[in-house]
Amino acid sequence: MRYDLLLQSMVPGTPFDSARVEALLEARGAKAQPGGGHAWKLENGSVEVHPLREGGQWVATEVRVPLSDRTELIREVVSKGAELAREAEVRFFDPQLGRELNTHEAGAVADQYERTARYAGELLGLASAMPMPTAPDEGFQPTTKFFFGALGFFTLLYLLVNWLSTQLGG
Repeated sequence: MRYDLLLQSMVPGTPFDSARVEALLEARGAKAQPGGGHAWKLENGSVEVHPLREGGQWVATEVRVPLSDRTELIREVVSKGAELAREAEVRFFDPQLGRELNTHEAGAVADQYERTARYAGELLGLASAMPMPTAPDEGFQPTTKFFFGALGFFTLLYLLVNWLSTQLGG
């Protein structure tokens, strides 16, 4: 699971200058991968950068951020990605938020990133891959409560029958 951001042309539908974006990525230390795309190593981790094609045409560049329980990497990606977009004269877009990003959007993106990571961790069963802080367990499980309730009921019933038999027998 990952959180995707896009580098795309300023005006949707116009040609995307992929060569300029790739050159700027490589100038920032992104290394080409054998299967295509680039690995961009940042201070807080590494992200993958891949072309996004529609109908065989390169329309945008995806910045793929792996999900984690920490937000330092996504904050760094927003800051560095916005700088790169400004230099390449493209826009840096967050499809989850549905808006263009600048260097001051790191907080909003980090909040959405945390929600996405929490959703993936809790609902999709990826908690082991992305440990997220969870609320401590409070009380017994329902089956344990039922077991103790039944045990208490039968103990009271035994005591009541025993007391009635002594009252009637004597």
